[in-house]
Amino acid sequence: MISYDGLWDVMKRKGVTQYTLIKKYGVSPGQITRLKRNESVSTHTIEMFCKILNCDVADIMRYIPD
Repeated sequence: MISYDGLWDVMKRKGVTQYTLIKKYGVSPGQITRLKRNESVSTHTIEMFCKILNCDVADIMRYIPD
């Protein structure tokens, strides 16, 4: 399973809210919901978050063996 728990930590540290992602950066609420549920998202979405948050992929997601 892929966990996006790191994303929420990075967002908190950088002072970026879900509202900011939606209003300022045009992230769809559906994508945020998918990330909250640890559902699959495209690599484009991951890249977009890395650009917005100026971080590495490993900062926002990690693999957890089943």
